[in-house]
Amino acid sequence: KYVNGQITNEQVIEKLIELAKELMEEGKKGKELGLTSEELAFYDALSKPENINDFCTNEQLIALTKELTQTLRMNRTLDWNKKKSAQAKMRRAVKKLLNKYDYPPGNLEDAVVSVIEQCRLMDDGAETEDFA
Repeated sequence: KYVNGQITNEQVIEKLIELAKELMEEGKKGKELGLTSEELAFYDALSKPENINDFCTNEQLIALTKELTQTLRMNRTLDWNKKKSAQAKMRRAVKKLLNKYDYPPGNLEDAVVSVIEQCRLMDDGAETEDFA
């Protein structure tokens, strides 16, 4: 929008300030929960269903998130996103872990898709050694 002249410099700066505030809030949230930024991304994906707190405590979600992140680290290969067999292995690992925690209350496939999509997003922007 800025390049096309649809917003001003002031509006761009305001948007950047808003974004910085949101990032700071997310950082605080991660620290409060004891989660790394990678774990927080999965926590957010797992805690999306509105009624999830009817089925899981926050402590259970945190434990699931930490174990999920570790499981994905162990099962991820460099080209997992390109090979069908590697994708299938990741999906099986995620399903097994979600079943272990009796998550989610509804559709397991939706949760698997959400977790795998989050993993892909992290791969797309992966420059962190923490998740690699």
